[in-house]
Amino acid sequence: MKIAMIAPIAWRTPPRHYGPWEQVTSLLTEGLVENGLDVTLFATADSITSARLVSVVPRGYEEDEDADPKVLEYLHISNVFEMANDFDIIHNQFDFMPLCFSRFTKTPMVTTIHGFSSEKILPIYKKYNKHVSYVSISNSDRHPDLDYISTIYHGIDIKNFPFNPHPKDYLLFFGRMHPDKGAHDAIKIAMALKMKLFLAGPIQDKSYFREKVEPYLSKDIEYLGSVGPDKRGELLANAVSLLHPIYFNEPFGLSVVESLACGTPVLAYNRGSMREIINESVGVLVDSLEEAIEKFSLIYNIKRRDCRKHVEERFTSQRMVNEYISVYKKILSK
Repeated sequence: MKIAMIAPIAWRTPPRHYGPWEQVTSLLTEGLVENGLDVTLFATADSITSARLVSVVPRGYEEDEDADPKVLEYLHISNVFEMANDFDIIHNQFDFMPLCFSRFTKTPMVTTIHGFSSEKILPIYKKYNKHVSYVSISNSDRHPDLDYISTIYHGIDIKNFPFNPHPKDYLLFFGRMHPDKGAHDAIKIAMALKMKLFLAGPIQDKSYFREKVEPYLSKDIEYLGSVGPDKRGELLANAVSLLHPIYFNEPFGLSVVESLACGTPVLAYNRGSMREIINESVGVLVDSLEEAIEKFSLIYNIKRRDCRKHVEERFTSQRMVNEYISVYKKILSK
């Protein structure tokens, strides 16, 4: 089975720091190769993979100030489809744009929908609904106007996340500095509980960071910047809890699973996929800032070993790889 894997090109695959789509694409690609599939990864030229790497983009446009994202995106996508007939399956991890090329080849395509950035992109998904197979990353993120071949939860390489039964005395926020992710509420929770808080993640909205985060930084509220894989596991493993006070319907929540793998329970706002990923044995779901502060003490009732077991049973990369292979076989059998 020959697979063409289309990675996003905002960042390297796998990413040096932030880049959840690139991270999932990398884990899936490496897992497919380990399972004997012939995979060609279309990604940035500096990407690292055991698959065959094909690229017309030197590096991610988020890491190159002189890059024109649209030019690079269409050079990248067109390169894939100029080679499309060489493959049995095209797997698109790159949002809606490759869909517009899908009818120029007989090679079937599966698209993992990593979430909808806006309702404005939906017409493209609708147009190719019967032509391309869609995979959702959670049941809550399924759009009622679209058909899906499967829901496949993201998986992680659990070996990269050390289990720690004895955390230090701090809270952690791990995500983009953007109103959707709720860093400002994480700060309020930590201040109300009089606990130290570390904030980690790229600044996506500079005005939000300047107005809602920066004024509160102190010796007790520290911003660490965008933390890469070399420090991510240790930072997650030593936290009492991960705070995930989201203000949008989270499609999945990779940092939540990574935290649980380290044994660190999660306090999250009950939106999007959170109820699918978190149950009362591994986290606390709340509906408001006030409820988060009121119910935080329940975190101390959670056994950190149960958090690790939860990921081992439901969110490993091997499980994810196996489910995608089943999808490929289903598509090719039609």
